[in-house]
Amino acid sequence: MKRRMKWITVATLTPLLLGAGCTTPAEAVSPKSVSNISASQIALPIVHSGETPKYKRVVALGDGAAEIVAALGYKNILVGRDIASTMPELASVPIDESAMQISAETVLSQHPDLVFTDSNSSPQSALTTIKQAHIPIINIAASYSLSAIVSKELAIANALGTPKAGALLAAQVTGLHYPSTGIKVAFLYLRGTASIYLIGGAGSGADSLLAATGFTDVGATHLKLPFNALTSEELIALQPDVILLMTKGLISVGGLTGLQAIPGIAQTPAGRNGDVVTVDDSLLLSFGPRTVPMARALRPLIIAAKAGK
Repeated sequence: MKRRMKWITVATLTPLLLGAGCTTPAEAVSPKSVSNISASQIALPIVHSGETPKYKRVVALGDGAAEIVAALGYKNILVGRDIASTMPELASVPIDESAMQISAETVLSQHPDLVFTDSNSSPQSALTTIKQAHIPIINIAASYSLSAIVSKELAIANALGTPKAGALLAAQVTGLHYPSTGIKVAFLYLRGTASIYLIGGAGSGADSLLAATGFTDVGATHLKLPFNALTSEELIALQPDVILLMTKGLISVGGLTGLQAIPGIAQTPAGRNGDVVTVDDSLLLSFGPRTVPMARALRPLIIAAKAGK
């Protein structure tokens, strides 16, 4: 979730901003378990094109780029990765970042013949050091929607000299489209320990996932910014049937009970009935090769949550 924390304007909200006085008695909300998709549940789709990549030692520092290289069938050429590529299959590949900052020393020690970066890769001083060592750096556009995944996968595959593998991997994205269910979903970005409470709007990334899987992102429908300060009035006006969260986001506010205590939550159908679905933080907005299988798994969970199951 490196990209999200770099460009979200963090809103530190007080109870007054959240809308004090909008609480609902505990007996009015439903003590329900929350459906969750963990990172380990979603396997990495791997293609096999028979092509041989042009590079033998690759450091993938762009958000999720390492997962794409592995999905193209070339995990064996990865010698370093970014912190956002968390799939278990990459556990043996060293992380070349500390606190989301690239370690030039670590990268150089791996003797790469290619480094992938994106607009979130920093600090610039580390990138400059790598360039001065005459190591090729290819900057790949970050992907914040389903449609952008294809261009990102193709760009990495073409850089490696494996266009057939890129086409095979990208084909998996184009097949994701479901008819509308009429279910209204609100994506909330929460970090309770840091007093961050946001509603996803147009461009959050969740809007693309929800539209493709047949749901209405009520935040994207009514709010112009990708992330907007959460107020009880806004949330009550949206009236979501289901609330979508990152796993750690729900934990940070004290689980379902803590979520329902946030002013405005219990005044929505989702909050009142405990209809909440969570997805692992490293997976929900990763927009990489595991996004499509994750989205397919997400659809039935949201439908079941709305049905009260």
